[in-house]
Amino acid sequence: MAAFSVADVKTLREKTGAGMMDAKKALTEAGGDIEAAVDALRAKGLATAQKKSSRTAAEGLVGVAVEGTKGVAVEVNSETDFVAKNDQFQAFVRNTTTAALGVAGDDVEALKGAAYPDGGTVADKLTDNVATIGENQQVRRMKTVSVSNGVVVPYVHNAAAPNLGKIGVLVALESEAGADVLETLGKQLAMHIAAAFPQALNAEGLDAELIARERSIAAEKAAESGKPENVQEKMVEGAVNKFAKENALLSQVFVMDNKTPIAQVVEAAGKAAGSAIVLKDYVRFQLGEGIEKEESDFAAEVAAAVGG
Repeated sequence: MAAFSVADVKTLREKTGAGMMDAKKALTEAGGDIEAAVDALRAKGLATAQKKSSRTAAEGLVGVAVEGTKGVAVEVNSETDFVAKNDQFQAFVRNTTTAALGVAGDDVEALKGAAYPDGGTVADKLTDNVATIGENQQVRRMKTVSVSNGVVVPYVHNAAAPNLGKIGVLVALESEAGADVLETLGKQLAMHIAAAFPQALNAEGLDAELIARERSIAAEKAAESGKPENVQEKMVEGAVNKFAKENALLSQVFVMDNKTPIAQVVEAAGKAAGSAIVLKDYVRFQLGEGIEKEESDFAAEVAAAVGG
C-alpha cells in the first residue's frame, strides 16, 4: 500500500511544479516524506524545470542534419536569444538533431525518448539544460525527408553555428544525376525556399482551410465590385489560382532570375545533367513560426478550464 495519498501528490506538485509521474516517483522513493521528495526533485532539477515550463519559449535554434539519403530538421526553443548563443544549448540542439536521424517518422515524443550521445535520453538532457541554464527550453518539432536515389541538401540561413540557425531548409532531390550537380541545384533551391516561404510543394498540397480563407476573401472583394455574378465567380477563381501559384513551391518564380517557375528550373537542370531530377520534398523551419497562435490557443484552453 502506498505510503502517501493523492493529497500528498497534489501538495508536492504545488511545492515544486513537478509533473504527476515525477511527483509520485519521488514520494515513493522518499517513503511518503514530502520534504524529502521536494529535496530529491530539486536535486534532479525537475522542480526547477517544471516551474519554468509555463514561460514562453519562442527563441532558440533550428538544426539540420543529413545522413546518407535522409535528412532531418529540428526546432528547439528557449526563452531568450542569449541562450541560443550558449555553447551548451547549441551542443544540445546539434546532438538532438543528430539523434533525430534515428527516429522513425516525425514524433517529437519519440525523439525525446531517443538516446543522447553522452548518456540518458534527449528528455533527460533537456531537463538538465533547463536546470543548469535557467530558462525554459522545448523540443518543439521535427521533420524528416528522404530519397531512395539522390541527395538531401541542408541549408541554414544566417547560421549561428554550422547547421544551426533561425531558418533551416532541407531539399530532397530524387535522381541518378551526379551528386555535385544535385548539391548545387539543391543549394539554389534551398536559398529560394528560405526567401520565398512556400506553403506546400504543389497546389494540391496547400492546406484546405488556407484555400477556403482566400476564397472567402476573394468572394467578398468580388461582391464589392458590383459586377455580374458570373464575372464575380471568375474573379474568385482567378484570385484563388493566383494565390495557389504564388504559394506552391513548384509554381513559384525562382528568386534568382525572377521569371522561371521552380518546376522548369528543376526540369532544365535534369536535361543538362542527362538524367531526370524530381524535387520530391522539402522542409522549411523558421524559428518560432506559429508560436504566437499556439500560445493564444493555450490561453483560451486555460480560460475555458477555469470557467473564464
